[in-house]
Amino acid sequence: MARPAQPAPPSDGRGALRTLAHPLRSRLLAELRVHGQATATELAAALGTHTGATSYHLRRLAEVGLVEDTGTGGGRRRVWRAAPLPEAAVALGRSEDEPLDEDEAQAVDWLAQDYLAHFGDRAHAWLRARAEWGLTWQQVCGLEDHTVQVTAEQATALRAELLEVLERYRRVGQGNPAAKRVVVYTCALPVDRHA
Repeated sequence: MARPAQPAPPSDGRGALRTLAHPLRSRLLAELRVHGQATATELAAALGTHTGATSYHLRRLAEVGLVEDTGTGGGRRRVWRAAPLPEAAVALGRSEDEPLDEDEAQAVDWLAQDYLAHFGDRAHAWLRARAEWGLTWQQVCGLEDHTVQVTAEQATALRAELLEVLERYRRVGQGNPAAKRVVVYTCALPVDRHA
């Protein structure tokens, strides 16, 4: 019998940064975000680790509100999912205005480096596999860049508009057998020197 889904516990925001700054935890969260809900056993197989490690780290992520138990399954068959984005952003302290302390700043830097490595892995995997995909998929997927000239306020508006478009397309292909999941990375990087 399925248990009711367990709501994510309240997070202090700062603890989530420290909790997530661990290679396996960041990979677990990424795996759940991209591939959807899974058991610790399924995650262990996908990430090449063992179930005990994934179970332990899933519980740590749940303690700070980044993942949650769906309430289905039990024991070793518990099913986990990534917390919805607004809750996850709050858990990471994104709504707080106070500056990060040194440990938190190092955790944020580590997460950015890990995210970049994860992106690199995905990009390399696509380059190796793209010939297996149809021509249309080869034309619409892959790496590209676009240079724009904006103020900080305009960059903020640009980001908000891009997120709005991505949210609109989040599940538009659901139920269509021709639809494939596509991960879209956004990365605004300054080209000019800071004056």
